[in-house]
Amino acid sequence: MSTPNSSRRNFLKNSLLGAGALLAGRHALNADISSGIKITKIRHYKDPNYMKPTFAQARDIVVVETNAGISGIGEGGALEMTQNCAEMLIGEDPFRIEHLWQKVYRQYFYPSGRERLHAGGALDMALWDIKGKFLKVPVWQLLGGLTRKHIPCYSTGFPSQGSTKETARACMEAGFYAYRVGTVSDGVVYDSHKFLDENLRFYEEVREGVGEKGQWCTDFHTRFDTAEAVTMARMIEHLKPVFVEDLVRSENPGVYRALRDRINVPIAVGEHFGDRWDLNELVEENLIDHSRVTLPNVGGITEMKKIAALCETHYVGVIPHFTGPISTAALVHVLASSSGFVMAELTKAGPEKIPYLNDDFVNFKNGKLYPNERPGLGVEFFPDKVKLVNEITELSSYDHPVFERGDGSITNW
Repeated sequence: MSTPNSSRRNFLKNSLLGAGALLAGRHALNADISSGIKITKIRHYKDPNYMKPTFAQARDIVVVETNAGISGIGEGGALEMTQNCAEMLIGEDPFRIEHLWQKVYRQYFYPSGRERLHAGGALDMALWDIKGKFLKVPVWQLLGGLTRKHIPCYSTGFPSQGSTKETARACMEAGFYAYRVGTVSDGVVYDSHKFLDENLRFYEEVREGVGEKGQWCTDFHTRFDTAEAVTMARMIEHLKPVFVEDLVRSENPGVYRALRDRINVPIAVGEHFGDRWDLNELVEENLIDHSRVTLPNVGGITEMKKIAALCETHYVGVIPHFTGPISTAALVHVLASSSGFVMAELTKAGPEKIPYLNDDFVNFKNGKLYPNERPGLGVEFFPDKVKLVNEITELSSYDHPVFERGDGSITNW
């Protein structure tokens, strides 16, 4: 007679064996339910044609290899920090994704900075890709299954049609949910009070262009001081933007307490942030309406799902900032399996062809992103199109202190 524990163990064993990657006997599950698969190598690539230092967000590629012949792909992380994180994963079981996230995040003493989150986020993405490929299911299936048919998108920098109104109208006709714009200025000189009326005229043209049933949104790009941000937000209330983004600088999240009761437009914040501890104060105190955090910046799919749950708890929308192509593919899996209001930001008229990825690395049509049925992230990688800059095959030579609770879970040292 089987017990509940033995039944669960047999179910997992049969699932793994049925995927065809484990050899009977040699890789059978042991008492602690280890998969028998190990991370053997991590490769780091750079796209020699990509150079955009404006954003402190690496778009490098990592490939995590295993002894089962299955590899996963991720995106993000600078060279040195990626090596620092990757060295902690060699020899580990790639299926213990949450455990490995905690290991990379906690086993250096000082709190993880955003650079570590970017690198860890890339590796986390690759681990989810491995698990999906092994089990022969798309990642969104592992995250709870689909909650929606497609991801509505909004365009930043939609190709100009000759005028503000015509460009806004064309964006709506292309099927995007909303047309996103910034602010106007006179070259590099930005006198925020001087440009209040000019920005209002610009926004009025955008509103007219998208039409009565169209949607628009704007990013103040933190260019305004607090007083002018409040004034500008009040001036555009009647134009009903879907959201107004980054009204002021975000190093001090508490500044949004000074804004919340003074304006009446939906507030979006988060592209500068990392993990949930950067965002939770704003969400839990209802100081924002939409979260802009994105991949890989938050630390990967593992953390992004937690942030989505936090936002759902407080009725905050999830509208990630645009990101690299592999991260965009990963965001589709997260957003397609999350509840609540979501949108994805895309640049121009939609995803461009990426030489080192399959043409359908994302399924985009009529201004929307659709989930795909391919195993893992659904991304195919062509390494001959990029430059290999590092290979990690050994654990760090540094003796990382490790402290565990009595149940074996990681704790701080």
